Amino acid sequence: MLETAFRQGKKHFYDNKKFSRGFAKSGDFTLAEENILTVYGETMLGLELGTLTAETQEEAQFINVLINPDLAKTKLEKVWIKYVRLARGRKSFHTLHGHNKPDDASDYVDTDADNDAILSHQEAS
Repeated sequence: MLETAFRQGKKHFYDNKKFSRGFAKSGDFTLAEENILTVYGETMLGLELGTLTAETQEEAQFINVLINPDLAKTKLEKVWIKYVRLARGRKSFHTLHGHNKPDDASDYVDTDADNDAILSHQEAS
């Protein structure tokens, strides 16, 4: 277990919307990171949303990290920043299709000229 003065959540924290199979099974988190999120996630979310107030120096520092993620030093802070980035950040979309080359004029056939020839032949009959 993690040595910290950070409060454990009253219940386990899960994000069934973004990580429906669990944090570790998503492939984005290690088992240790999953444990941190599960045990402390409810408290971290409460501090982030303002429904909880900091009771320890570590929790006050965590609130500062929420404002400036570059200040993250502890494993707990880094895991929460990683979670927020993955759960709320934009997913990258990579297409397998490159840019089309410009169409060549010879790729098109002038069907109006062909249709005009057919119509004039039918009118003559």
